[in-house]
Amino acid sequence: MGPDLTDKRWIVAKGLLFAVLALMAGCLQIWADLPTWQETALLLVCVWASCRFYYFLFHCLQAYVDPALRSAGVLDLLGKLWRRGKC
Repeated sequence: MGPDLTDKRWIVAKGLLFAVLALMAGCLQIWADLPTWQETALLLVCVWASCRFYYFLFHCLQAYVDPALRSAGVLDLLGKLWRRGKC
């Protein structure tokens, strides 16, 4: 595995590329199926809630619940929580 990404400009560019990818995928999904307005609204709520849950997992838990609970991703976080529950 290569070195960690440390250049702030590339970190921002990576984040923007993820946002563009998510937007494109969502738009293609909506246009490909031609859903009703209700299905579109539900998809938007699903995406918004998923983003908030991700924020909760990686910011709120560390900032407000346990500052030692740092993780590199969802699987890493689940592993730490699993090990913590077994100990």
